[in-house]
Amino acid sequence: MFGAESGSTCAFHVEFLNKINTFIEIDQVLPVYFKNFPMRSSLPNSRLMEQELLEKCISFLNSIGIGVVLDKINRKAFLPGLSIENGCIIIDSESLQYPGDILHEAGHIAVVPALERVKLDATEIEKRENREAEEMMAIAWSYAACIYLEIDPCFVFHDKGYKGGGSYIAENFREKRYFGLPMLQWIGLTADENNAADLNIKPFPHMIKWLRD
Repeated sequence: MFGAESGSTCAFHVEFLNKINTFIEIDQVLPVYFKNFPMRSSLPNSRLMEQELLEKCISFLNSIGIGVVLDKINRKAFLPGLSIENGCIIIDSESLQYPGDILHEAGHIAVVPALERVKLDATEIEKRENREAEEMMAIAWSYAACIYLEIDPCFVFHDKGYKGGGSYIAENFREKRYFGLPMLQWIGLTADENNAADLNIKPFPHMIKWLRD
């Protein structure tokens, strides 16, 4: 069970989940074949920028211990071109539509206990007891990753996902209405302003560490 929150914080979380229709993004886990990304020289400017940001995200994820595999996905996935298998992110570059989604999926992996992370897949995420809480933690985690990587949060929180609520999420986080933060703090990944002051560290979106023990 997750730690208790104040009534006002819980009420905000409920309002948030109701507003975006409790989006829980679950992928399908599939057998895949290796596929390279398209050559940069063949991409238009907007796609080239997305490609560069995606490569930046992949480098970051590899550096913190979340594996990324470039492979072909042969069946429909919940998020186009993305899947999770054995705690790794699978990317099909031909069908990937929104590269920022990789950070949200990475957030799902990051907030799962280490012993469970290595066998995590989409089916397991869907069945987890605290999946709604983990969804909010994944959102907060991916926002912190954007800030760390100096990427516009709209790269992740686009309005083609989140039941059209991407801009709503980004705006709340810009205003420091951090849903998911109490739970990220509870599992030891970050600290709110009050606890950060006591610990003499920077508050969220600064992260103490990126992966749950």
